[in-house]
Amino acid sequence: MNTTSTPETGSPIGAEERLKQLGIVLPAAPEPFGVYAEAVQAGNLLFLTGMLPTEGREVKFVGRVGAELGVEEGRKAARLAALNGLAVVREHLGSLDKVKRIVRLGVSIVTSGDVRDQPKVADGASELLQDVFGKEKNPSRLVYGIASLPLGSAVELELIFEV
Repeated sequence: MNTTSTPETGSPIGAEERLKQLGIVLPAAPEPFGVYAEAVQAGNLLFLTGMLPTEGREVKFVGRVGAELGVEEGRKAARLAALNGLAVVREHLGSLDKVKRIVRLGVSIVTSGDVRDQPKVADGASELLQDVFGKEKNPSRLVYGIASLPLGSAVELELIFEV
C-alpha cells in the first residue's frame, strides 16, 4: 500500500488518513502521573513528556528487556508508548496533520546484563511513526539502555515535533 500519496490525485496523504488506512485508533491521551504538562509548545516545536506504555493509569510492560521481557515485548512497549505520544499530539494540536516532521525520538529501555538489542526495541516506536507520518519525516534517534524507569516501565519515549 502506498501511504505517501493517493493514487487518484498523487497528492500527499496526511497522518490522520494514514491512521485510518492502518486501522489504528488512538487511545485517550494519558494523564500525568505527577505535576507536569504532557506537552509544551515553544515556537514551532512541540515537546512531549516521557511517554510510557500505559493503558489508562496502568503500565502494561513492566520489567527489564533481557530478564522479565523479551525483545518482542520491548518492541510492543515502545509501540504502545508511541501511540500514547500520538494521542497527546492530537489532543494538543487538534490533528496529527499539523506535524511538519518528527525532530527527535529518544528511547530509554530498561535492560539487564549485556543486552545489545536496544535498537530493535526502539524500532517498535520508529516503525509506527514512519507508518503514520512517512519516511520523509523520520526523526533523529537516541537509544539508551538504563537501569530503571518510573512505575517500573520497560520503555519511555522522548518526542519532539516540528509543527
